[in-house]
Amino acid sequence: MKKELASKYDHKSVEKGKYQHWLEKEYFKAGDVSKKPYAIVIPPPNVTGKLHLGHAWDTTLQDMIIRYKRMQGYDALWLPGMDHAGIATQAKVEARMREEGISRYDLGREGFLEKAWSWKEEYASIIRAQWEKLGLSLDYSKERFTLDEGLSQAVKEVFVRLYEKGYIYQGKRIINWDPVQRTALSNIEVIHKEIEGAMYYFKYKIVDSDQELVIATTRPETMFADQAIFVHPDDERYKDLVGKYAINPANGEKLPIMADSYIDMDFGTAVMKCTPAHDPNDFALAKKYNLDMPICMNDDGTMNELCHKYQGMDRFECRKQLVADFEAAGIVDHIEKHLHQVGHSERSGAIVEPYLSKQWFVKMKPLAEAALANQKKDSKVNFVPERFEKTFTQWMENIEDWCISRQLWWGHQVPAWYHKETGEVYVGKTAPEDIENWTQDEDVLDTWFSSALWPFSTLGWPNTEDPLFKRYFPTNTLVTGYDIIFFWVARMIFSAIEHTGKAPFKNVFIHGIVRDSQGRKMSKSLGNGIDPIEVIDKYGTDALRFSLILGISPGNDIRYMPEKLEAASNFANKLWNASKFVLGNLENYKEIEFKDIKDDLTYADKWILSKLNVLVAEITNNIDGFELGVFAQKIYDFIWNEFCDWYIEMVKPRLYNENDKTKLAAMYTLNKVLADSLKLLHPIMPFITEEIYTKLYNNDESIM
Repeated sequence: MKKELASKYDHKSVEKGKYQHWLEKEYFKAGDVSKKPYAIVIPPPNVTGKLHLGHAWDTTLQDMIIRYKRMQGYDALWLPGMDHAGIATQAKVEARMREEGISRYDLGREGFLEKAWSWKEEYASIIRAQWEKLGLSLDYSKERFTLDEGLSQAVKEVFVRLYEKGYIYQGKRIINWDPVQRTALSNIEVIHKEIEGAMYYFKYKIVDSDQELVIATTRPETMFADQAIFVHPDDERYKDLVGKYAINPANGEKLPIMADSYIDMDFGTAVMKCTPAHDPNDFALAKKYNLDMPICMNDDGTMNELCHKYQGMDRFECRKQLVADFEAAGIVDHIEKHLHQVGHSERSGAIVEPYLSKQWFVKMKPLAEAALANQKKDSKVNFVPERFEKTFTQWMENIEDWCISRQLWWGHQVPAWYHKETGEVYVGKTAPEDIENWTQDEDVLDTWFSSALWPFSTLGWPNTEDPLFKRYFPTNTLVTGYDIIFFWVARMIFSAIEHTGKAPFKNVFIHGIVRDSQGRKMSKSLGNGIDPIEVIDKYGTDALRFSLILGISPGNDIRYMPEKLEAASNFANKLWNASKFVLGNLENYKEIEFKDIKDDLTYADKWILSKLNVLVAEITNNIDGFELGVFAQKIYDFIWNEFCDWYIEMVKPRLYNENDKTKLAAMYTLNKVLADSLKLLHPIMPFITEEIYTKLYNNDESIM
């Protein structure tokens, strides 16, 4: 007697309890050494908040691949984990603390870190619950966190190795400074937005002369740190002024007038003020001519003691007041409004300040060269689609040194100590023995420094004898979005090559982002974000997953379309009703061998079995080639059109006729086609396929 399916498909009752059952049976657990290994590490979501639709898409793609490989007989490891996401998480924790009326300075470092860890636990449990809702077949026994003990050891190991090779160094550079978070940012954490600004033209009096120079600036508030004025050596207008001095109208100081061919004679008045501590180009000129580099701003964006009466003012308030004072004194020549690109902090939204600061840097040229050289070997990373290899290559060819220190408390503290008396620097995996004489560097490392080690640090490296590392590294496939090729993919590749001698994965499957139905990026400001859990509650996990896969192509964005969800939901219903019909007509059916019914097969049976065989071959190629959208479309078309609308209709008269000698062949074919269709569909729609499959075989043996 076959188990019966419920009369109506209800996703909630179908999904109920299955995930827990899978976990209890340890179906997701890797480690069967009799099988060939296949590994994917999850791009660790940040513990800053709940997962969004983009995460649902990204993880569904990975789950499809890993379930497929598991069913093919591989020892398939899908390693879960989360990222501490330094600046992003600290910003969230501090925002919550502000609501409570406290700041991190009230609590001190240890007290603040307690709050941050508590936040991490809260959001990690939310993320795990979402993973469960999405049906992700993750091996939780191997879950990692970018700030856990093992990863901390890996980070220290890498820092010390790179420092000892001379690849990590301390230097004073102009960096991107976030005055709200009060930390350095890397170039790729800065978002450039076009805003309306102004070009201010001010008059500078030449010392011992009636002459004046007109000099333009977009940031008058930095004038208190000016050190020189530059003109082009071939500029006839100013040749006679080189070697003289002009008065800085902001503070009355004398500025030497110098010549350098860097100056563009066709831009503005072709006279440039040089503010070494607040502009990267000015910094380069100052190094060339050995100029001083004073800073006129505090790290919170307020003006310091160099700014006299403007001290303590916010930088933009100072700008307004200074320009008003200049207008009153007749110093303003004219002001031009103009649109220009201005850097904003990705996390706080603050306008970024170019700022001279002592930071830790990684020398990138040798690391990038090794990664580029590997792309010319058999061990290269295959980018899918191929066009993204060019994105990777161009960035690596033009790479700049990486500023890795951040003025935060949440993260891996820099493993460097300074001697209290001599100032000597000690870098090591452990603290100096006479720790009372040393102070540890207060900065933490850029969150991407630890994420860059993810594919091997999570598998036990630096212990290269760890069974996980020996078995699963290098991993097989990475699935991620094109928006983090620079941030993450490139850094994992050069880090793995440097520290393990191997590329971290064989394939990187790149997808786009999820947009709304109008093609707009989803964002809080537009209010067009979609909570995947709400979608699941309404349509079911299988429908959501299927709607996210149907019709996609590698490397391209997708649009969230409610009508696709309706179509996926209708498909689940169609499959349910067809399966109910098949089960109802297989009540007295016992498993039989193909050879026993071979001679009784009709043209209809042969046609559907041949279609099924072709489908298996085709979609095996599709999934191996990461054409997952094509895979989904083919299985959809086969089940809906060939199986439900054609074969089932054609076979009904034979099933209802007890005297038809081909009835058993019809039952065999129905059973075979339904079972294999469920197996093919399972990686995309795990819940409904499990429910029908266990009923079809009248036991609890999982379809996996």
